[in-house]
Amino acid sequence: MMTAALTRPELTAADRCDRCGAAAQVRALLPSGGELLFCGHHARAHSEKLRELAAEIQQG
Repeated sequence: MMTAALTRPELTAADRCDRCGAAAQVRALLPSGGELLFCGHHARAHSEKLRELAAEIQQG
């Protein structure tokens, strides 16, 4: 039996920051299974809280 790992697609120019709508540069994968997309500015602004939540950060 083979199990496939789920992978998220790379961020593209169509992906937008959930906070301001700028181009997304960072994907934050939350332990609950959700994800947030952030521009560089908002990724830095929320980085402390994302660490507290144990979010997995992926640079786009």
